[in-house]
Amino acid sequence: MSSMGELTFFLGLQVAQKDDGIFISQDKYVDEILKKFGFSTVKIASTPIETSKPLLKDEEDENVDVHLYRLMIGSLMYLTASRPDMMFAVCACARFQVIPKVSHLHVVKRIFRYLKGQPKLGLWYPKDSPFDLEAYTDSDYAGASLDRKSTTGGCQFLGSRLISWQCKKQTIVANSTTEAEYVAASSCCGQVLWIQNQMLDYGYNFMNTKIYIDNESTICIVKNPVFHSKTKHIEIRHHFIRDSNEKKLIQMIKIHTDYNVADLLTKAFDVGRFQYLIACIGMLNP
Repeated sequence: MSSMGELTFFLGLQVAQKDDGIFISQDKYVDEILKKFGFSTVKIASTPIETSKPLLKDEEDENVDVHLYRLMIGSLMYLTASRPDMMFAVCACARFQVIPKVSHLHVVKRIFRYLKGQPKLGLWYPKDSPFDLEAYTDSDYAGASLDRKSTTGGCQFLGSRLISWQCKKQTIVANSTTEAEYVAASSCCGQVLWIQNQMLDYGYNFMNTKIYIDNESTICIVKNPVFHSKTKHIEIRHHFIRDSNEKKLIQMIKIHTDYNVADLLTKAFDVGRFQYLIACIGMLNP
């Protein structure tokens, strides 16, 4: 390794170190892919994905160039390293890479039009923020239109600094909202435990980490030491969250849906709600 002075650029990430914090963005990469795919002079979009048009198979629709579609998705996936605001939209489009249709390509193009309007958006890490680990978890019950599986969303913060986020379609078909939320909470818990172990190497012990969730019944299942009929259908591998709660590694806390920032990673929103959520997770323009 060699010391090359203050870090300003790393694997496509631009790092601006200031007196009051650090700003991480990828606007140079955004400019590159906009030029590469011919979106330098297009009409901008206010959000990455529309709320009223769910993605469907559209088997009767016309096929598009699969190599171009995958290339566009791959370019956008790399951008999610600093852009959680478009994570849900990119993941939704990525599910149609086998036989992409014209309707799917329109949604991908909308993401690029959104990038055109917000090329410099990035993550702000303030210097004076508290250094407490906390997390938010949410799920969109039966949100995937193809197979009715739910979407897991989770994000982890050190104070007000977003350090990790997840958006993933669940592997099971949940029988209830509670099951979908419970599976999402278990996924978030696993990420929290990993961060706790990582931070031990730096001398930080984050016991009893707060995980915020907007589903009361999920909290009841986590805190109830007795397995009963209402949880029999939930796979055993998700129940480790109860063990983590008993060991005081985490604590589940109820939060109102309006303030659950993990919502951003599970569904599409209108521009007002979308702007509010990206502000809450610490995204801003330099």
